[in-house]
Amino acid sequence: MDADARELLRTAADRLEDLAARSTPGAWRSAGLLASRPEVVAHLPDGSTEHVAEARARSAAWIVTASPALAGPLAAWLRAAAAAPGPPPEAVAVARVVLPADG
Repeated sequence: MDADARELLRTAADRLEDLAARSTPGAWRSAGLLASRPEVVAHLPDGSTEHVAEARARSAAWIVTASPALAGPLAAWLRAAAAAPGPPPEAVAVARVVLPADG
């Protein structure tokens, strides 16, 4: 089980980094409402902005928190958990959520 859990953690870390690389970079911020939904905007290093996603008002803070900036530290934590003796069940649970059920 430990070997399987370690591979699961490493695979989830790779997926997070891949998803972040394909996502809109920048400092994500909630920027008011777009119609009845919040407009989430990435502020890019060159000063431009790019619309990231639409969601209901109560989801905006979650979307902003789960920006691509979270991928690096989260992937590093998953890899550290994979290297630890007996991977923590919390890390394995996160990896299972990150990875799609269909592979």
